[in-house]
Amino acid sequence: MRTRFVVGFSLVLFASEFLMASPPPEKDASMNLELRTRIQPFHVGGDWAEANMEQSFSTANTAIIITDMWDKHWCSGATVRVGEIARKMEPLLRKARASGILIIHAPSDTMSFYANTPGRRLAEDAPHFKPPEELALQNPPLPIDDSDGGCDTPGDKEHRAWSRETPLLTIGPGDVISDSGAEIYNVLRQHHIDTVFFMGVHANMCILDRTFGIRQLSRWGVRCVLVRDLTDAMYNPASRPYVSHAAGTELVIEYIERYWAPTVTSTQMLAALSQRTVQPSRPTR
Repeated sequence: MRTRFVVGFSLVLFASEFLMASPPPEKDASMNLELRTRIQPFHVGGDWAEANMEQSFSTANTAIIITDMWDKHWCSGATVRVGEIARKMEPLLRKARASGILIIHAPSDTMSFYANTPGRRLAEDAPHFKPPEELALQNPPLPIDDSDGGCDTPGDKEHRAWSRETPLLTIGPGDVISDSGAEIYNVLRQHHIDTVFFMGVHANMCILDRTFGIRQLSRWGVRCVLVRDLTDAMYNPASRPYVSHAAGTELVIEYIERYWAPTVTSTQMLAALSQRTVQPSRPTR
């Protein structure tokens, strides 16, 4: 069953006070995207159906958070997939940056590598904003078992393997660098950001659970969207539900669509951004 909605963003909660700190910037170009989500059309029986909605996003009020795209992962299979995702991600980031979208690099546990860089200072020096009272959102269990760490390459053992973000991604002028939910929230408020597109790894762990992840930002009233072809899952097919790695990743994406955020593809974003005029770059230091 496929249902199409042309509606406002009613499926994602949004705290109206989020942009009230100071007057918002003038409206600029927008991108129109078709978002995929999951609904229970009749709210009986537990069946979920794919649904699509169209939504327009002001590029001036939009950010991208690149989650834990490290230079090396403790799981060698994950390292390979991060490289593949990065090569596909970089052209989209260039187009998004030129269109006025704020880029936030969030390679957790590597902030010492970026100490005193312009991107770190933009995060550290942002005005402080107190987050709103958290929304009470349900948190159902994941559809996969990742309790073994989720690595699908035999023999790999968990350890600290990363030191920075993968050099396959460019950190451009005006880009922000942070792995702190509080810092990132400050930056979002400072720039009047109401929508965040998430890309990177891993959807069932860091993208959901970091202090800047989908769960936390959603509880603070920020609209979140997952770029579903620029993410991965830490999932071992030897674990429940005993499906392929790709199928396990898709199950996690569908879970996010049901309970947390709609999704879009990088192809859709590139097409939408290619129709926009170039916007002024973000201020730098």
